[in-house]
Amino acid sequence: MTPTLAALTGFIAWMLLLLVVMEAIRSKMVVAKEVPANGFRPDNANISPFMQRLARAHANCLEGLPVFGGLMLVAAVSGNAALTDPLAFVLLGARIVQSSIHLASLSPTAVTLRFSAFAVQMGIGVYWAFLLHSV
Repeated sequence: MTPTLAALTGFIAWMLLLLVVMEAIRSKMVVAKEVPANGFRPDNANISPFMQRLARAHANCLEGLPVFGGLMLVAAVSGNAALTDPLAFVLLGARIVQSSIHLASLSPTAVTLRFSAFAVQMGIGVYWAFLLHSV
C-alpha cells in the first residue's frame, strides 16, 4: 500500500474512531436512561459541550474527506501517488491534531491552533491539486 492510500485509510479510520466514541457515549447515556434513544440532536446540542465538540470534530472530517480524500484517491487511481506520498502522513497528522484540539478546548488559543492545523491541510490540498492538474 502506498503512503497515500495508507494515509487515506488512516483518515477514514480516524473518522470511524470519532464516530465509535460518540456512539459509545450515546449508548451509555441511553442505557443509563439519561437521554431517550430518540433524544439526540445531530449536533449533540442538547447534551454536554464535549459531545458537541465531538460531533463537530467528526463533521469536520466528513467535510474534508471529499476534498483531501478525493485528491489522494485521484493520485492513487491515476498512478500519480508519488506526487502525494511525501505529504500524505503530514496531512493525516494535521487532521488528527485539528480534531484532537477541537475535542480538548474552544479557547482562543486552541481555536488558533486548530485553524493552523487546518491551514496545513488546505495548503497541502492546494499543492496536490496543482501537481495533479499539471500531469
